[in-house]
Amino acid sequence: MASLLHLSPFSPLPPPRSSLNRNPSFPLHYQIRKTSPTKQPTCRLRYDRFHSPIRSYPKPVSSSLVPDDAGGEIQSPNFFEFVTSERVKVVAMLGLALALCNADRVVMSVAIVPISKAHGWSQSFAGIVQSSFLWGYLVSPVVGGALVDYYGGKRVMAYGVALWSLATFLTPWAAESSLPALLAMRALLGIAEGVALPSMNNMVLRWFPQTERSGAVGLAMAGFQLGSAIGLLLSPIIMSRAGVYGPFVIFGLFGFLWVLVWISVASTTPQKHTQISQYELEYITKGQKMTSQDGPVKRSKAIPPFNKLLSKWPTWALISANAMHSWGYFVILSWMPVYFNTIYGVNLREAAWFSALPWVMMAVLGYVAGAWSDMMIKNGISVTSTRKIMQSIGFVGPGVALIGLNTAKSPVIASAWLTIAVSLKSFGHSGFLVNFQEIAPQYAGVLHGMSNTAGTLAAILGTVGAGFFVERMGSFRGFLMFTSFLYFLSALFWNIFATGEFVDFDGSP
Repeated sequence: MASLLHLSPFSPLPPPRSSLNRNPSFPLHYQIRKTSPTKQPTCRLRYDRFHSPIRSYPKPVSSSLVPDDAGGEIQSPNFFEFVTSERVKVVAMLGLALALCNADRVVMSVAIVPISKAHGWSQSFAGIVQSSFLWGYLVSPVVGGALVDYYGGKRVMAYGVALWSLATFLTPWAAESSLPALLAMRALLGIAEGVALPSMNNMVLRWFPQTERSGAVGLAMAGFQLGSAIGLLLSPIIMSRAGVYGPFVIFGLFGFLWVLVWISVASTTPQKHTQISQYELEYITKGQKMTSQDGPVKRSKAIPPFNKLLSKWPTWALISANAMHSWGYFVILSWMPVYFNTIYGVNLREAAWFSALPWVMMAVLGYVAGAWSDMMIKNGISVTSTRKIMQSIGFVGPGVALIGLNTAKSPVIASAWLTIAVSLKSFGHSGFLVNFQEIAPQYAGVLHGMSNTAGTLAAILGTVGAGFFVERMGSFRGFLMFTSFLYFLSALFWNIFATGEFVDFDGSP
């Protein structure tokens, strides 16, 4: 092994060979030293095993990266280096995009109450209007996922945010024009938002080493959940000052602003980023999960092998998990303001507050679950066991909490149980949501799209079914018990068939 000493042209000569020989503690391993990108490269003096000096001149890069004595492994960054890294900036922008995605989605959950009263809609028809978003969401994830795998997450995410912001911005015009125009605009919103999560997954796969991916997904999804809280909390306030359609206009304009920033600061891969340091680039590259051929993730085929993807049980584990996650998610997201209004008689603004708190907690616990998941993997627990533990908490926890919600006698107690249910759902982000990257990195987008389509079908059934169930039975309680049973069944299926290992979808079925 050898050691590198940085010397300027005016540095003193190296110590005599005899003094080096007398010092057995002289370091003979490589170290990583970050240097300023503005400074000129310095002369390096390398000592071989006989302490003979050999001069070399490195290229002027933003950081000097030299292998250490562990055979080329890179030291993990400290906290300051992590939070100021380019990959954290990328995931922060992804989180903001997902916040806008969900805020644009939940505005209708609040606005549907006054809109229904103005148009004389029944609860079942209001459920159909809300589910129109899912009609579009049903179409785009598979196609969007394939586009993400082929073109990369940056470009597809930019087009997606621009399109769904336009749909949100034009919703007031559509609502005042005709019912078909309103349904079409909500469906367009769903089409555009179908690419959001596959794009996020693609960017995390390309920008983060495996030991940081759960935390990265947790950060991005924290924005997703905060978007629900922002939409539920701000919409009544904006509506009271700017009318029923005020939130649609404001959130749409913020989306256009996000696109402008995203285009200027993000890149599809770290290798194409102009500001990333050499140290961070090498750290990401060395830490990324490789395929079974020990090569980097390749661009997927233009037409994915759907028959082979559907021939493996781990694919069906992901489809089942996403379907159950979406069922519970959209039932709670779409109907909780109405639930608190009908069951406990709270007004619209109070209902928004009660139903917004769980999403804040989901954002917090989602990141905690991601950090815990990464730590488990670093400590030697297998990826498969980690994903099964996380997803079990994400399904069994909400199932138990919904049973508790059924027994609540006051809105405060009901909100507490709802908070527990929604918060524990976030553990699924470190279960099924990050699993696409692990079993098929080259097909992560299309796999996500396929499972999203199944999830959308489940969400449509849940959202519309809840409306018809409440209209006929007069209560949410029976529907919540049925949802709880589905959570337990999905947890069992996941633990039997899920895996965290690479699955060869390109070989023989």
